[in-house]
Amino acid sequence: MDFQRLILFVIFAMSGVFLFQAWQKENAPPKPVAPITAPADAKSDVPAAPAAATSTNGSVPTAAPAAAASGAVPSAANAAAPAATAGEVFTVKTDLFEAKINTLGGVIEEVALKEHRDAADKSKPYLVLQKNKDRTHVAQSGLIGAGLPNHTTVYSKVSSSTDLGSAESLEVRLSAPVASGGKADLVYTFKRGSYVVDVTYDITNGGSAALSPTAYFHLHRDTKITGSENGMVGIFHGPAVYTEQDKYKKIDFKDIEKGKKGLYTAAADNGWVGMVEHYFVNAWLPKAGSKREYYTTKEDGDLYRAGLKTPVGDIAAGATGKISVPIYMGPQEQDRLKAAATGLDLVVDYGMFTFIAAPMFWLLRWFHSMVANWGWAIVLLTILIKAVFYPLNAAAGRSMGKMKLVGPKMKELQTRYADDRVKLNQAMMELYKKEKINPLGGCLPIVIQIPVFIALYWVLIAAVELRHAPWIGWIKDLSGPDPFFVLPALYAITAFAQSKLQPPAPGMDPIQQKVLQYMPVAFAVMFVFFPAGLVLYWTVSNLLQIAQQWQINRMLERDNAAAAAAAKR
Repeated sequence: MDFQRLILFVIFAMSGVFLFQAWQKENAPPKPVAPITAPADAKSDVPAAPAAATSTNGSVPTAAPAAAASGAVPSAANAAAPAATAGEVFTVKTDLFEAKINTLGGVIEEVALKEHRDAADKSKPYLVLQKNKDRTHVAQSGLIGAGLPNHTTVYSKVSSSTDLGSAESLEVRLSAPVASGGKADLVYTFKRGSYVVDVTYDITNGGSAALSPTAYFHLHRDTKITGSENGMVGIFHGPAVYTEQDKYKKIDFKDIEKGKKGLYTAAADNGWVGMVEHYFVNAWLPKAGSKREYYTTKEDGDLYRAGLKTPVGDIAAGATGKISVPIYMGPQEQDRLKAAATGLDLVVDYGMFTFIAAPMFWLLRWFHSMVANWGWAIVLLTILIKAVFYPLNAAAGRSMGKMKLVGPKMKELQTRYADDRVKLNQAMMELYKKEKINPLGGCLPIVIQIPVFIALYWVLIAAVELRHAPWIGWIKDLSGPDPFFVLPALYAITAFAQSKLQPPAPGMDPIQQKVLQYMPVAFAVMFVFFPAGLVLYWTVSNLLQIAQQWQINRMLERDNAAAAAAAKR
């Protein structure tokens, strides 16, 4: 039957795509990006890094100590001392992570998450920010204005305590002089149980003239992808901007490189800007109502930055001013993201079937709250899905069971009309009508399960809650493949048993029947590369379908026997 062949083609095509994704995950290297000098989407006016030698924007000075004025301040550059090449790096310890901060610019150079492990080496914590010989992904900030410190300035470390310990919050203060008099303190406030850190500038104007500084906050990173799990095709990594006007906008590195315009709304009084990667996100979260300008720029080599500028306001002589912008540095845990900022939870991308995947994850989390194991939560979700679709599956099962019982009559028709296909089809349709059989009944459940299958696939590869989540025994990570191929083998056995309970489609030649017979083996090979949680779902689904079809077949045989006995009377 053509419709059944179409369904098989769709299933094979879908599996081929997933198989290609799995291959890419293991083999696709990150794409190199060539240096350019073209301007980016939004004008930055932010001081360049100390080693920079080439400007990425005609209006931005490239000397390390220099800072350009933004549109809200005079355009005169700072007259700062020669840039230092290194500073003191110290570690701040909290209950959730350890952060390394450099007194050169007050840059957050590393954040090691205690509750999340590195994909390649699970003995090490995951680095959501890092700076080393292989990677650059750091959080920088500073002030734009004459004589004000920026991320190339050497700060003095004022705070002595850098361990949260049993306290609810910890304040780490750095200080730098303002050229005209006074000082600017960079204050990091860490809180217990939170991946959000408040980044504050306290500016004391000790000069005789008013100051009108602009603060900038950005993330500075390369395009490399760390961890084999991050090589999944379709998983976005790069800058993202959220505003009420445009909602969630993913910005491709190549679009920044090409200098594309209109990628997002630059001037706003709401939203956030960040860098997204698989399972994790870093984002600057300015308070709603404050004016800000978002920017994304290409720097020398394979480096980009995404950030925002926001005015501090006028600071009179002898007065103080303050600006604070929190930063989220951590996993894409949906409850935390929703609490941190509006729209931040949108970084969890479930693909085209989000409308199915989102409630599916909610159900999974609900089951997990009861059984405290994501594997058993998947089993319970599978049972629930089967229960919801039971009427449809039962109708399809009865239809397939009847087709199996009328098999002898079907063969008789095929023999009688072997040379006349038109009459054969007419006779078969009459038989279907007489026996109340829907020949397409067995295909509909398959069609409906495809979106559910894809949605669960995206839940498993996008939800950080299931990352490295164990089930039982050998299954230590439901988001990764079964290391010993036990689940794919169980799937093949259950799929083969299921095929034995279903009759071949009428009119299907022996070769097609053989293809269907060995499909479980082909799928088992593909499932070797699939997340173990997905194979678990499909295997449990097969077991439930086998039990249901077996029961339906028994009922049909009993009904037919009763009908035959009644006819003899």
